[in-house]
Amino acid sequence: MSDSEKTDQEKKSGIFEKGEEFLEMFRKGQEFTHDLLRENERLRYRVAQLEENLKQKLEAPDSGPRDAGSEDAAGKIARYEKRLAELEARLKEMEAENVDFAQRYIDVEEQNNNLANLYVASYQLHSTLDYEDVLQIILEIIINLIGAETFAIYLLDEKTGILSPEAAEGISRDQIPSVKIGEGVIGSAAQSNQSYFNENPHQDLKKRFSDPLVCIPLTIKDDVIGVITLYKLLQQKERFAPVDFELFTLLAGHAATAIFSSRLFTESKRKLTTFQGFLDLLSQ
Repeated sequence: MSDSEKTDQEKKSGIFEKGEEFLEMFRKGQEFTHDLLRENERLRYRVAQLEENLKQKLEAPDSGPRDAGSEDAAGKIARYEKRLAELEARLKEMEAENVDFAQRYIDVEEQNNNLANLYVASYQLHSTLDYEDVLQIILEIIINLIGAETFAIYLLDEKTGILSPEAAEGISRDQIPSVKIGEGVIGSAAQSNQSYFNENPHQDLKKRFSDPLVCIPLTIKDDVIGVITLYKLLQQKERFAPVDFELFTLLAGHAATAIFSSRLFTESKRKLTTFQGFLDLLSQ
């Protein structure tokens, strides 16, 4: 194994270790939140028990002797009824608060998972400089985190101005037509550097090749190097969630940088190998 390969592996190992540390931090945060909610529920239940005991004591008949200055029976009943109404109102408030806490816990857990997914996706994109590995990581992010079933990654040839499919999932690249920049939905998205979302997709999958569900320009600063097009979502994916749009933003920048960097590195490495071979041939 060469020194550069060892260095790459060490970098990958370090990145994945950081990713695991980050996920462990989120897991501890989730456990802490869950413990707080569980303790809150226990305390609320205890308060309800105490109030119920108080209510029973108030409702219990008074068998002791009555003084001349004691309250009459009607006044005491009215006081008990008022206290009972206050307890019932308090119990309703507690039930509503418990529902609110449960919903807040679900929201916090969902946000933690979304942040963890974004973090892992970002680190995965920059975990290697191998071009094929970068493309494969992008495919896995789109499948596992966004939930797309059929999609393609177009890359722009600056000399010809043509967007050609570089990688695809759920369909062969040969079935996906190339697009000239500025033409059609895909070419226009690349030219304008604006994402496109189709609210009324065509039922025929083949017609979606010219009018996909989503077009995400891959951008480095103001330069577009390609476009990610989504044609079909997984069956269990009914609609896009807020985190999906965060992933689209991440892919637009980070995926473009990862593709560009890895392509330059791979080409440079190939040229260096060719040059080294030429020098070896001359030395012989």
